Amino acid sequence: MNEERTFMRREIEEIPAATDRFLRDGLAPVREAALTLETTNPAYLATVARGSSDHVAMLLKYACELTLGIPVASLGPSVASIYGRSLNLRHGAVVSISQSGRSPDIVSVVEAARAENVPTLAVTNDAASPLAAASATTLDICAGPERSVAATKTVVSSAVACLSLLAECAGDRDLKAALQRLPQAFEDALACDWSDLAVALSDRRSLYVLGRGPGFAVSNEAALKFKETCQVHAESYSSAEVLHGPVSIVEEGYPVLVLAVGDRAEPAVAAVADELAGRGAQVFITSALGDKAQRLPSASAGHPLVDPLVTLVSYYRFVEAFALARGLSPDTPQYLSKVTETV
Repeated sequence: MNEERTFMRREIEEIPAATDRFLRDGLAPVREAALTLETTNPAYLATVARGSSDHVAMLLKYACELTLGIPVASLGPSVASIYGRSLNLRHGAVVSISQSGRSPDIVSVVEAARAENVPTLAVTNDAASPLAAASATTLDICAGPERSVAATKTVVSSAVACLSLLAECAGDRDLKAALQRLPQAFEDALACDWSDLAVALSDRRSLYVLGRGPGFAVSNEAALKFKETCQVHAESYSSAEVLHGPVSIVEEGYPVLVLAVGDRAEPAVAAVADELAGRGAQVFITSALGDKAQRLPSASAGHPLVDPLVTLVSYYRFVEAFALARGLSPDTPQYLSKVTETV
């Protein structure tokens, strides 16, 4: 594929260093935030985010529910910003995720929550942003400048910050150790060759991307990036849902990307991949399980909650090159800008 070095590619290649920087310099606020959550003992977390940041929020949801047993709900920012309705968030805590921290609708939700003395935490790449100013506690993801419109480095860094918070709250040594292994795992992920997938997609304008649990969060992100950078229509589904209707449009050669990770859902995810392949779909999967789907190489940090991010880095490397192969600039997708300030 084309070796032109776009901003997107440079930022993808900066992910290992950005992660190492956060794990070295960004953990003091994580411990402060964990202490706040321990002190307030929220019955639930409410997340507020949009776009790729909302995919991070979904990963946070699964990870929090699996590690702490605390339910996580996603708030609709427009409920406060457009409809003017206040929410009863007593006994909870609000986690906002925004790389720029400048979206007015997200800020409005946080301001309303803080006015009601609800604990608020911002995860952002700008500690001087309006979102950080509105929040009681801020986690600076330490990602550094990101110039490509298609966010990659900040997405992964936001997720690493969220997982670090959960590891601290849970006192989870295994998760903490896996996070420390991420910089090397990300380097390994960048070396994974997914060019066979590019060949399968060369004359296609539509595909499915599947995942389950934490893997579903990254399949949502992958589907967005296909649309954003490659002008390919991609729909993300949980592997548990795709057979409940969406499978009806799968025809001979229809491409399916399955982002599986080594957790308890992996055998079921691989079984769905094989079933779709048996119906004639051209299925690619990041798992050694199954017989009919074509395996894509994958790296691992040795933990089911962080490995979706490792897989995502391999995907990012692939999709940037695929966009270039289609004659598109992933840095400047049509109709998009770097910061979308939704009201």
